[in-house]
Amino acid sequence: MRNFFRLCPFLLAAALMFGAEPAFAGKRVALVLANSAYQHAPSLANPVNDGAVMAKTLTDAGFDVVDSRHDLTALDTRRVLREFADATRDADIAVVYYAGHGIEVEGANYLIPVDARLERDTDVYDEALSLDRILVAVGPAKQLRLVILDACRDNPFGRTMKRTLAARGIGRGLARVEPSSSNTLIAYSAKAGFTAQDGDGANSPFTIALSKHLTTPGLDIRRAFGFVRDDVLKSTGNKQEPFVYGSLGGDDVPLVPVKVMAAAPVAPVVNPQADMRRDYELALQVGNRPAWDAFLAQHPDGFYANLAKLQIDKIQAEQVHVAATEKAKQAEAERDRLAAFGAQKDAQARAAADAKVAEQAQLAAQKAKEQAQQQAAAAEQQRVNLAATAPNAAPASTASPAGTNVASLTPATAPADLSSSVQTELGRVGCFSGQADGNWNTSAQPSLSQFNRYAGTRLDVKEASSDALDTVKSKQSRVCPLVCDHGFKADGDKCSRIVCGDGYALNGDNECEKQRAGKATKPATAKRDDGDDRPARQRRQSGGAAAGAAGGNAAAGAGRASGGGGQIFCNDLLCRPVQRGCHLEYRGGGGPHVDANVEVCN
Repeated sequence: MRNFFRLCPFLLAAALMFGAEPAFAGKRVALVLANSAYQHAPSLANPVNDGAVMAKTLTDAGFDVVDSRHDLTALDTRRVLREFADATRDADIAVVYYAGHGIEVEGANYLIPVDARLERDTDVYDEALSLDRILVAVGPAKQLRLVILDACRDNPFGRTMKRTLAARGIGRGLARVEPSSSNTLIAYSAKAGFTAQDGDGANSPFTIALSKHLTTPGLDIRRAFGFVRDDVLKSTGNKQEPFVYGSLGGDDVPLVPVKVMAAAPVAPVVNPQADMRRDYELALQVGNRPAWDAFLAQHPDGFYANLAKLQIDKIQAEQVHVAATEKAKQAEAERDRLAAFGAQKDAQARAAADAKVAEQAQLAAQKAKEQAQQQAAAAEQQRVNLAATAPNAAPASTASPAGTNVASLTPATAPADLSSSVQTELGRVGCFSGQADGNWNTSAQPSLSQFNRYAGTRLDVKEASSDALDTVKSKQSRVCPLVCDHGFKADGDKCSRIVCGDGYALNGDNECEKQRAGKATKPATAKRDDGDDRPARQRRQSGGAAAGAAGGNAAAGAGRASGGGGQIFCNDLLCRPVQRGCHLEYRGGGGPHVDANVEVCN
């Protein structure tokens, strides 16, 4: 009989060889700080209670060191941080939890000990501890450095302290922070600039949610904080939203690894479907290709075999998408390189064609990946539903169905921030020229529509989405063409004026065109403008001068002209063509009532 125990060796070997579900069983240390009994400000009811709950939660999770302290002065806090830094030197995971008052001054965050007075704004540098000091204490940890701050309360010191400099800003809540070191997360009980609630009970809503989700075995820390965010939003009526800052790599990082328990001998199970279901759930926890291959080797047919094949299709589609994305990036880089070095046009054309093909392959791989994820997720949901309704069915696996969305590093991006980010990226690729103000209106929607046209995508233009942001970010160079006004041409990312050479003029197609030789036109000075409102004397002088000039030119060509030859005779009264058979001769002089030219007829 195929059973669970025959499959275990294969799955355990696959998990150890390929490491699809990292189980960080190294040294884990934690420091819990809670300040309630403030000497120069009203006492806080919850921090000490919250600290006790977190200390018990981390202790029950099997942390090697859990140092819990409360109501510390500034000197004692610094001493405890020094001792804790020694404990983190050989640790893989280091956690600091703080509950109490915090303050933001000039964009920097500070934790307030119980003996702080903070009579002036500059006292914070001497009497409080900066967040950077906490980060130094967890810095030596190898795998994960986590700082949790339940310190976003409405701070009484900010209302009473004197300002030594009017321009010095003292914020409400804590300021946004971006850790400089990798594998570091900083979790706030409320988003930067907002305050948190203590709740109606003995513990804050943030700490209650932390104790529920943070130490779930095998649960990635980012997903855990996503669940914490959801619980706090629900319990506070969407008034408080926890936030997480920092970044981690692609592997799951659980605070508590999944324990592999030795199974006790059991009586043979009569129902073979139950054996396959347990084998399937174990393979689902491992989640890599070797685990599913081992499962199919034991169970090649049936309902669970079909589900396993869908999981393999999903893994293959994800791998193909990763490879296609990398190939598209390389093709775009090669195209840009050839263009930058001025390679031959045929080489640039081939590179551009290769980049286009690679981009289309990437889009196709992305669609295939999404389809495979949806199919696997739907099948997994069906399996969970069947397991829940089947008689005498064991509880369904708690492993998340493949393809479902997990909480991101920042659990919820504000719509305005997301819209602004999409607008900024659209501007970078040349599809948006407005201001990235986060207003997703009629000026931003056509920009995304234009991106779809030239990038070959089908993103929803009605609203800014994380999918749109990721897709636009993947483009390394301009997508939408540069459109210039008439008289200008595209020059890189700018429009430059078109300058035509001698004998050429700009036509309606924005191109320089050679001018055609037209009929000779009369000199402008030989015309009389009846609408000229200049004084009569000035008109006569200009007319006489023009006539003199015309006569001089005519005298030079008198020997070649006959029948007027298109010459013009002008005097004080009028300008007219020279009569047929006549020509002009220059006699000199010129001026009022004196003609410089004489009409001589044969």
